[in-house]
Amino acid sequence: MKNAPKELFERLITAFHSLDLEAVLACFAEDATLYDPHYPVPQMNGKAAIRQGLGWGLSNLEKPGFVLRKLWSDGTSGAAEVETNHLFKGGMRMEFDQVFVFEIEDCLITRLQSYLPHPPGGIGGRLLKITRAIWKLTGKG
Repeated sequence: MKNAPKELFERLITAFHSLDLEAVLACFAEDATLYDPHYPVPQMNGKAAIRQGLGWGLSNLEKPGFVLRKLWSDGTSGAAEVETNHLFKGGMRMEFDQVFVFEIEDCLITRLQSYLPHPPGGIGGRLLKITRAIWKLTGKG
């Protein structure tokens, strides 16, 4: 059980690299919370909201990239330092560092929150603002 948080986080990264939404979702508890400012609705509560957000995110990626630098955990909570390097459809690349704080129960993520050294910028930031506005107007957010 000592390595369970690291193994779970590595399974999550592998699922992202495979663009496998179902495998990503299998890492989360039904009532999990995911917070990531890169998404149109940053706070996603429950698997349905997480599915909507991550489905949007994965659909825009050609090749996701995460490298786990370091993971600290007491067995039920912790933090992971990650190098992120995504290639989006159309050729845009985004590289940034992230820290994820997590909580787990029964080997599933119950809370995952991304912390960034800066908000997303450039065209990625503008597209995100536009998508957030559209989602708000259409009731998705």
